[in-house]
Amino acid sequence: MKQKTKRVTLPEKETSEIGPLTSVFPCSESRILDHAVTMSGLDYSISDISRISGVNFKTTLNVVHKLEDQEMLKKTRTVGKAMMYQLNSDSDQAKSISKLAFEIAKKRISQSIDKQNKN
Repeated sequence: MKQKTKRVTLPEKETSEIGPLTSVFPCSESRILDHAVTMSGLDYSISDISRISGVNFKTTLNVVHKLEDQEMLKKTRTVGKAMMYQLNSDSDQAKSISKLAFEIAKKRISQSIDKQNKN
């Protein structure tokens, strides 16, 4: 007997509140990368990233370490006991992800404008 697979959906949010990467790839990594790309010039602690992206702390910790191993995020400094992280602007992968997020955002804006013009 074949089991039904449950479709995972994002929490009820306005489409404009969902980041560009998350709108296409709805997973924790995308939510964290959306935050990192959007705030690329700033650094954040894992706790801040977790709170802002809406991903639980343990998952955020694992994802941040994975992205750091892939050199997409980098440690910038320590504030008290908290390590601060930001998008690694020297990484080709991070540049590609940023470009993808920008292109998705442009398309979403264009579609939104077209939709408003039709109404």
